[in-house]
Amino acid sequence: MTVVAFILVAIAALLHVYIFTMESVTWTQPKTRKTFGLTETQAEATKEMAFNQGFYNLFLAIVAGAGVVFYMVGKTDVGIALIFAGAGSMLAAALVLVLSSPDKAAAAIKQGTIPLLGLVALTISLLV
Repeated sequence: MTVVAFILVAIAALLHVYIFTMESVTWTQPKTRKTFGLTETQAEATKEMAFNQGFYNLFLAIVAGAGVVFYMVGKTDVGIALIFAGAGSMLAAALVLVLSSPDKAAAAIKQGTIPLLGLVALTISLLV
């Protein structure tokens, strides 16, 4: 079950690296604007905010990914703490999104399901 948890957390981290790329690198490009339902004017007006927000996603990915690495090299307590901090924050951010903007529930589900499953798998592996 631990391997399943690591795979899910790694996928969640990669998803958040992708979100970072969209928000901090390609925010004003047509494909990203379409993904977020933004006009060119809206994207330009929110470019600075999105750039900053993208880095939050990158840092969550780094924390979760570092947790997997630390666990795999035998630093299990550090690894578990980092995984719960990183993936738990991803899940919490998805919950904030759905609660604050119910119309973005689909995005929140995409953003939060994989970290949730990773945390559930890790918790089961720790309890067994």
